[in-house]
Amino acid sequence: MNRKLSRLLLLAVIVLATSAFFAFDLHHVLTLGEIKARQQQFAAYYTDHRAATIVLYLVVYVTATALSLPGAAVLTLAGGALLGFWPALVTVSLASTLGATLAFLASRFLLRDWVQGKFGDRLKTVNEGIARDGAFYLFTLRLVPVFPFFIINLVMGLTSMRTRTFAWVSQIGMLPATAVFVNAGTQLARIESAADILSPRLLLSFVLLGLFPLLVRYLAAALSRRQGKPHRK
Repeated sequence: MNRKLSRLLLLAVIVLATSAFFAFDLHHVLTLGEIKARQQQFAAYYTDHRAATIVLYLVVYVTATALSLPGAAVLTLAGGALLGFWPALVTVSLASTLGATLAFLASRFLLRDWVQGKFGDRLKTVNEGIARDGAFYLFTLRLVPVFPFFIINLVMGLTSMRTRTFAWVSQIGMLPATAVFVNAGTQLARIESAADILSPRLLLSFVLLGLFPLLVRYLAAALSRRQGKPHRK
């Protein structure tokens, strides 16, 4: 099978899968209200089939991320509500990294040769920068969500960054946000009455969600200043 045919087949699979997602209204399932409404059903199934639930959740998360479908944030909150903090943190961290890497590889396989051939001279500086500081740059983008993560996955696939570097930097860079959202999900699952909304743990989760962007901006700025300092012998 030649490379051109392989690209066409991969593109066809992506288009069909994405079309099916919207054609069957699956995007309506990936909403916080829908997850909350089915929480007891999910919890009962998880109690009886823990391993199967985790595997199914991981497959859904990887697929949604790899295809750049909407709903990753809701899936992360749902994971915290369904699985609990530590199982959800490990599963989401693994699934988000796998999905992002698959999206990265798909972008590279489908478009990189064309982009580099068309704009190679203009991208020379970008490629040199990625080779030199790409890991730090990607880490900053993961910490500070200026751009949606799926955009970062696709754009980085067009650069010269190594797949291994993309994967481990993404996993570390996305971990703080994953922990915050998973923790919020565990607390949202506890809401049974209006009084629960004022519980200290739930309020703390919302505070963390609000402060997280400010904290990572400060951390990214500090790392950037440190990166710019000359190396001391």
